[in-house]
Amino acid sequence: MLNLVNLRQVVKKDFEIRESGEVRMSDDARKTVLSAYQKKKQEEITHPFLAEKMTIGLLPHVQAQLLARYIRGDIAEYPPFYMK
Repeated sequence: MLNLVNLRQVVKKDFEIRESGEVRMSDDARKTVLSAYQKKKQEEITHPFLAEKMTIGLLPHVQAQLLARYIRGDIAEYPPFYMK
């Protein structure tokens, strides 16, 4: 979510540093981050190994299934997924 910082949707004043060293995010910034996260999960991509369209939100599940297939010996190599 670095793009939220780059686009100045989340800025320095959205964070508070407490005496204990704790860093707190404002409620408005938290809503902005969570909203952007939910929106990002809905974006569609084509998985390079499976050649199937899917939402980004499904990637952890799909990658876990591919890892299980590799561990069982169903596929010769584990195909990692890299976000660009």
